[in-house]
Amino acid sequence: MISQASESERQAFSRLHPKVQRWIYDQGWNELRDIQAKAIGAVLGNEDDVIIAAATAAGKTEAAFLPILTVAACEPADSFDVLYISPLKALINDQFRRLEELAERLELPVVKWHGDAPAVAKAKAIAKPRGIVLITPESIEALLVRRGPEVRRLVLAAKFIVIDELHAFLASERGVHLASLLRRIEAQAGRRIRKIGLSATIGDFSAAQRFLNPGEPEKVQVLQSEGSRPEVKLQVRGYREPANSGQDGSTAAPASAEIVQHLFKVLRGKNNLVFAPRRQLVEEFADGLLKRSEAEMVPNEFFPHHGSLAKGLREEVEERLKDGKLPTTAIATTTLELGIDIGSVESVAQIGPPASIAGLRQRLGRSGRRAGQVSILRIYVTEPDRPEESDIFERLRPDIVQAVAAVQLLTRGWIEPGISTRVQVSTLLHQILAAVRERGGVMAADLYALLCGPGPFSACRQGEFAALLRMMAASNPRLIEQAPDGLLMLGAGGEQLTDRWDFYAVFASDEEYRIVTGERALGTVPIFNPLRKDDYLTFAGRRWIVESVDDKAKIVTVRSAPAGRVPKFPAQEGAPLDDKLLLEMREVYRGVERPAFVDATAEALLFEGREAFTAFELDRKSVIQSGDDTFLFLWRGTLASETFRLALAREGISTEPAILGLRAPKCAVSQLLQAFGRIKRNPPHPRDLADLVENIRRQKYDHLIAEDILREAFARSRVDTSSLTAILEGIV
Repeated sequence: MISQASESERQAFSRLHPKVQRWIYDQGWNELRDIQAKAIGAVLGNEDDVIIAAATAAGKTEAAFLPILTVAACEPADSFDVLYISPLKALINDQFRRLEELAERLELPVVKWHGDAPAVAKAKAIAKPRGIVLITPESIEALLVRRGPEVRRLVLAAKFIVIDELHAFLASERGVHLASLLRRIEAQAGRRIRKIGLSATIGDFSAAQRFLNPGEPEKVQVLQSEGSRPEVKLQVRGYREPANSGQDGSTAAPASAEIVQHLFKVLRGKNNLVFAPRRQLVEEFADGLLKRSEAEMVPNEFFPHHGSLAKGLREEVEERLKDGKLPTTAIATTTLELGIDIGSVESVAQIGPPASIAGLRQRLGRSGRRAGQVSILRIYVTEPDRPEESDIFERLRPDIVQAVAAVQLLTRGWIEPGISTRVQVSTLLHQILAAVRERGGVMAADLYALLCGPGPFSACRQGEFAALLRMMAASNPRLIEQAPDGLLMLGAGGEQLTDRWDFYAVFASDEEYRIVTGERALGTVPIFNPLRKDDYLTFAGRRWIVESVDDKAKIVTVRSAPAGRVPKFPAQEGAPLDDKLLLEMREVYRGVERPAFVDATAEALLFEGREAFTAFELDRKSVIQSGDDTFLFLWRGTLASETFRLALAREGISTEPAILGLRAPKCAVSQLLQAFGRIKRNPPHPRDLADLVENIRRQKYDHLIAEDILREAFARSRVDTSSLTAILEGIV
């Protein structure tokens, strides 16, 4: 018996397989963690699905697998016992090392199943399926597409499907894909398979319950850890960007140089993570820290880590962190945000204000993982030293306020719901092709029942599904064809697509638009916001007006806009923001207290932002004229703001999106007020607004889909006309 365990932990321990108990002894554990004791009771006590929610490094993997392996060892199966699904190959490799010894004691094989895993091990597992398969969604798709009916033998007696980093799937194309794959796996098995979800950052448990069991979400148990979280030390650090810094003739050092100096001072000699929002920034800061190391004539400890780097380079950084023998700081995008095992890090830093509270919590959880260790988070925020008088948004210091608001939401325990409501037509088309290939042929009614029952495509009506099938059959070359008896089969185009090596993933690599002016290409950039002719966007340090959007060729033609400082928040960059974050920012502006976690510069910038908020009377005003431009304060997240922007475009008003609202260049307040009146009197239909968007093709297979179908899907999922009334009522 484990020596320091409570009575409930002793009871949980006693229910485990003797070899699992022996393994726990050999690890030197004195007790089970509370989430592990709860999970043992839940998994072994009934047949419900389970969500295990606990902080990073709280023992979630063991919480799931101690009871799961007990079941697998006591009830041998003639198929795989457990499918463990992970969003990352690296996480699969980590979990393989974690589970291999325990599974070996139980004589249960463990196999890694992804593109880089050994083919011999996979072939052996197919020949004699048993034990645990650690797999990505894309590899599940490859199995179903390439092996079709043979998959039934592999999953026939499977007892559990474990989904790690569940939150990462809830609001993404991959999540829609995975949810559909779960239905197809269960169709192969001929029954439901119990599901266990693991996560450290779920904001809406009801959404997670619906994901695991869309038919009966109430039968999903939610387990939360009551264990104490480590002490947190955090700081928001402010920096002033000198005017014209980095330009020819300027002697002022850019703020990034000061940030590099501070990072070098506080991080050197320890293991740390630094997160930046873009790959370009990752490279810039890694290069700046390398140069600083060379100038100080000390070994470099700072290395970039992002998706464009070769796998070998990324793994070298991961191994250095995990090994812990050499001090290492990784400067990364989101690539190190999820649960890859890199050991314990001393601190986490963030460049720029957090857009996602869930992501911020996930990152913070990377430090303070050892008993007694403090979690350390530093957020570095830059604002212009002398904001332009006419730019009201800049004068409000929104980056500093966003950082303060994000930290306040974090400390209160709030997290974004993180569930996607988008109609994923591209993914549905992909699943139609995959399911037809998997089965060799299928009747339309059976295909609709398979894909559009309770789950990710349940909102798709039969008529819409039939229209999509007709479109696929009419394409050139045909994606599908129908036999005289009604059986759907792949056409020549469908055969070509499903034969491609990149078919198994529903998401496209970062697709970028080329920005062109005259005969000159300015470069490429991903564009996230809806674009239309006469919209404003920023690129290469200047403001441009959109002349045309070639959605198929991914080319945006622009002309130079009137002179003026580049807006702080370019339209084409930034993650979607939740309404809650914007409302919290407004409360920060209204406040008077000094947050304990800001440094002196951040405090001064916050004071300046609050002064501007008061001077512009934004507690009672929503529309402000400054020079030739009008600023509209919405205090709403991305979905509502973009909907309002499209509604104004319908009335002939072109605007630039910003975090705090919209900027209407060369527009008087009276013009805006007249547009508001027209919107109130004649509210737009969602489809009216969707028809204004020119860059409508955003997902991997959108180029194969008729424009009318895409616009209808956009109207249903990317337009929130219900928010228009609330916004207009709030405008004063």
